[in-house]
Amino acid sequence: MTLFEPITLTGRHVILEPLKHDHHDGLVAAAQDGELWKLWYTSVPSPDGMAAEIDRRLAMQEQGSMLPFTTRLIDPATGGPGRIIGMTTYCNIDAGTPRVEVGYTWNAASVHGTGTNPDSKLLLLRHAFETLGCVAVEFCTHWLNHQSREAIARLGAKQDGVLRSHRRTSDGVVRDTVVFSILEHEWPMVRNGLEHRLAKHR
Repeated sequence: MTLFEPITLTGRHVILEPLKHDHHDGLVAAAQDGELWKLWYTSVPSPDGMAAEIDRRLAMQEQGSMLPFTTRLIDPATGGPGRIIGMTTYCNIDAGTPRVEVGYTWNAASVHGTGTNPDSKLLLLRHAFETLGCVAVEFCTHWLNHQSREAIARLGAKQDGVLRSHRRTSDGVVRDTVVFSILEHEWPMVRNGLEHRLAKHR
């Protein structure tokens, strides 16, 4: 038994559910919202590749290195799960420290700027620091993905450095990776900042 077990996390705008094969069609529809897989600096699965990506993430969950989630909107009429808008994960899990990375995250284009991303991050960070007892949470992104870098910095994460020629992308190019982190003692200030941002999206 490990602390990193599948769990459902519910926020103000989104619900993070354990990833399942049944989510396939909803995830395809979410990826088609903005044709996100065509953005060269991201790793959003294409509709044809969604089933394989679900299999990959669930296999990594079995190995203990990832805890994948499907992101849903909260239905304003019922307060329950609404439509699927994307995916996120705990990855590179170090259960012994414990320490974790939040990554492989994407949301449908139509919900960008609506509070879904900070809500999702608040849920993941709160669970990591306040339930799992993590000493640090890490974020990594492509050096050229300026939108992602700015979004991570807005969370309150600090840049640790750049890993040069770190990882080969799906098109075969070797990318530089920017690494950010939030430490345990920084969490209360980060939490306050996220809650303030979310108050604007009521």
